[in-house]
Amino acid sequence: MQRQTVKLLCCALLLSPLAALADGYTEVTLEGGILGFSYNDAQIPNSSSADRFDVTEITGAGPIAYGRLNIQRRLGDRHLLRGLYAPVRIEGIGTFDDDVRFDGETFAADTSISGLYQFNTYRLTYRYEWLQRPDWTVGVGATVLVRDANIRLVQGETRAESTDLGAVPLLHSNVQYRFNDRWGAEFDIDALASPMGRAVDAILMGTYQRQEDVTWRLGYRTLEGGGDGSSVYTFAWLHYAMLGISYQF
Repeated sequence: MQRQTVKLLCCALLLSPLAALADGYTEVTLEGGILGFSYNDAQIPNSSSADRFDVTEITGAGPIAYGRLNIQRRLGDRHLLRGLYAPVRIEGIGTFDDDVRFDGETFAADTSISGLYQFNTYRLTYRYEWLQRPDWTVGVGATVLVRDANIRLVQGETRAESTDLGAVPLLHSNVQYRFNDRWGAEFDIDALASPMGRAVDAILMGTYQRQEDVTWRLGYRTLEGGGDGSSVYTFAWLHYAMLGISYQF
């Protein structure tokens, strides 16, 4: 039921009927490349009944291939609406140096464990471009992020799985600079912090407009954050090397 809900939310974000009500253009961006983890710490539940461990001990830290789909609709002169599908999934086999208690089960040290880490996000962003100049564009706005997260460990007959489906608000900003008619640079960020956790998804990239409706993108993305609540502690830091292409129509 949760997965069906997420799929419906994804369709709503990417095919929002609001986009069809205003004059403007649509831009579709396909992004791909490789990603890796600096860390991926978890403790579930977040109490003395469980142990804190790095999920990369089991799944590995990458690099692995990834992809993203971004659909953006300009609503008039200064307003934009963007839908994003950004999946992350890594699986592997590893061992712990010590016994680890996770989600009510105990996993023995020095014995193979198969693991899964998933963090798929679906986002809807509104942006207002308050600065528009021939060489600079600066926009600010807000993002609603829906997360579909999962950590799973299996060792023989012992199995534990923690899933999390929820939504969080983020602040958004986008800065673009054009060196000339073809070359440019862009910085884009969704971020917010609170006593219970934080989230940062930021990218710095160069852009090359091969023709009026096609733009190539090359850059570095970082994704960091997590939650520190009474039931769950999870924090991860990911790094992306990305190549993307955008098509306007």
